[in-house]
Amino acid sequence: MKIEDIFSNFPTLESERIRLRKLTSHDAESLFNYASNPEVTKYVTWETHHTIEDSKQFINYVLELYKESKIAPFAIEDKSTGKLIGTADFVSWNTNHHNGEIGYVLSPDYWGKGIVPEVVNLLLKFGFNQMNMERIQARCFVENNASERVMQKVGMKFEGISRHAMFIKGQFVDLKIYAIIKNDYLLLTK
Repeated sequence: MKIEDIFSNFPTLESERIRLRKLTSHDAESLFNYASNPEVTKYVTWETHHTIEDSKQFINYVLELYKESKIAPFAIEDKSTGKLIGTADFVSWNTNHHNGEIGYVLSPDYWGKGIVPEVVNLLLKFGFNQMNMERIQARCFVENNASERVMQKVGMKFEGISRHAMFIKGQFVDLKIYAIIKNDYLLLTK
């Protein structure tokens, strides 16, 4: 299976409350509303957005990824309002080894409402069933307790800490690694 087999026709995924879909230029203001918040960007690899232009540039970058049939972020849409409330994606996908990594970020207006586990469950289902993955991992800064709780809630297992795994915003950071394999996922979803 090739990446373009899945992403040449970018999928839309849905649960009861949320829709994972393509980002559009109309999402810039909603994206800026949370991407400009230092509390949101505290534990991500990218810089805080300082102007709406930063958000527009990010969306334009993602739109190019869609055109090239590459792995790209999903917009997390609140189905009740149609509003962008975050992004989630397969950060990587190694088709040879049947594994990948997911990532997510959410507007603080929606924190603590169980949205991210719902998003992650959609990604896991899609990754195992459509992308033929055997293993899906996620990583978080060691201080990011909220992200770690999400990984635990969806059944991912703690595998360890990668020390100085990334150089982000001028410093080396340690990352906790969680993962789930297909058999464990299937047992959880029976």
